[in-house]
Amino acid sequence: MKFIILGCGSSMGVPRADGFFGNCDPKNKKNYRTRCSALLKTPEVNVLIDTSPDLRQQLLRHKITKIDKVFYSHIHSDQTHGINDLRIFYIKNKRQINVYADLDTSNYLKKSFSYCFNNYSKEYPATLRLNKLKNTHVVSNEKNKINIRSIKVKHGKVKSNCFIINKKLAYISDVNKIYNKDYKYFKNLRYLIIDCLRYDFHPSHFNLDSTLDLIEKFKPKKSILTNLHTDLDYNVLKKRLPKNVIPAYDGLSINF
Repeated sequence: MKFIILGCGSSMGVPRADGFFGNCDPKNKKNYRTRCSALLKTPEVNVLIDTSPDLRQQLLRHKITKIDKVFYSHIHSDQTHGINDLRIFYIKNKRQINVYADLDTSNYLKKSFSYCFNNYSKEYPATLRLNKLKNTHVVSNEKNKINIRSIKVKHGKVKSNCFIINKKLAYISDVNKIYNKDYKYFKNLRYLIIDCLRYDFHPSHFNLDSTLDLIEKFKPKKSILTNLHTDLDYNVLKKRLPKNVIPAYDGLSINF
């Protein structure tokens, strides 16, 4: 089983659309960051987490030729606005792709991208089937079962969802608070991939200090910081981190 961080950049990416790199060294390829999406990949099943506005670029870069299911973390545009790039997988397979989202995200998707879920004509049929995001999902394949647990977290004024896979890897790209009642799910993980927007405080995201405090509480074997802003140069940040914590970069792949 492989987990690929397709994009690890904050909402405007690095560089921004105007070419601004901030503190990031443009000579370092690991400072080129597309918006957050991730892929859980097995020989039989590809499960996508979020459809970043940069999804097409991400899929082409990694030669991903099929998507079987999509899980959405929350409603924000940097997690949803690449949804139209899923259409080609409907065309190839002649069947709708199952999409899983909580109530707020489902309502947003249906309102903003109704053509993906409704049949308007024979030429443009519905390409996606919207499903309720449950606390636990089991994705079956020929060799084994993949258990995906969804946990609500706070992300500023909205709720976001963390996904924990087989009790081994947690992916949580957008968060500024994990509720105490859910701490038990974050103990004894092999990998914790977690939001770390910048050095300074932000009302919707963890900053470096708050992220490192949580890592100290949960004690995963390895932590990876994602959703990285132009404030955070890869090499500078890496030097400030404990040995078991690294910054993410686009294309980072984890076997577990």
